[in-house]
Amino acid sequence: MITLNEWQQQGQLESINGQQIFTRQGGDKSAPVLLLIHGYPSASWDWEGMWEALTDCYYVITLDMLGFGLSAKPKNARYLITEQADIFQSYLNKLKVSNYHILAHDYGDTVAQELLARQVDSNDGSGSHEPRIASVCFLNGGLFPETHKPILIQKLLLSPLGSLVAKLINKQKFADNLQRIFGPATPPTQEVVDTLWQLLNYNNGLAVMHKLIDYIPQRKQHRERWVGAIINSDVPVKLIDGAKDPISGQHMIDRYRELIPNANVTEMPDLGHYPQIEDADAITAAYLQFREHIS
Repeated sequence: MITLNEWQQQGQLESINGQQIFTRQGGDKSAPVLLLIHGYPSASWDWEGMWEALTDCYYVITLDMLGFGLSAKPKNARYLITEQADIFQSYLNKLKVSNYHILAHDYGDTVAQELLARQVDSNDGSGSHEPRIASVCFLNGGLFPETHKPILIQKLLLSPLGSLVAKLINKQKFADNLQRIFGPATPPTQEVVDTLWQLLNYNNGLAVMHKLIDYIPQRKQHRERWVGAIINSDVPVKLIDGAKDPISGQHMIDRYRELIPNANVTEMPDLGHYPQIEDADAITAAYLQFREHIS
């Protein structure tokens, strides 16, 4: 396991779009580029269990999005998905990346959908010169707002009392909520709870939790664009999903198969909402298998 201290030491803060963003890279710079996009309310550390295997194959790039993890968490930011996508594009341009693959989870799925939508737009003749996406793999997330089932704490954070609710969250309540969304056979370890809680509290993160969760109404607002991006994608798209997830498990898998033509899906029957933490080796194997078939 890569501890949070090690993770932080092996990354760096960079100014991107006027914000201090924690970034991390690994692997051979001549290898294909893989961008990892984390979920809510955690951070890029979520990928630590897959990091070594992925960096053996790819040049891996990741960051903590604005409001998350070790990055800046300004109280006055709007935390729009489009702004998070802008940060990724700016960073890829800074690194002079021209072509890359995406592996995303949860909130990161929505950011990936926006990036993919921009590519679909550019294919329609809008003339974008942004780095090109070569493939996208989604892990558990609310790809379709109609199948997303927020848990109680998410509903409370979305309510007018959201800022107050965030102040009342303590480590035990946080651990209880994690327990509910992990697979019954793969509960979060104490190290995982401790690390995710530490990341959440870094830079007073609880104070912006209710603002970050605005991604849920944003998904409804932009459903046609973001779902259309998957349907109309001209690059390979894959879903690897923990079926035991109460938020975006079996019901989301079924909807994905319904909506996405020639759906490429790997179901993880015993895993929950954080498959890459619950069984990093299995998710890595499924992802590498996907890449073998498209490269």
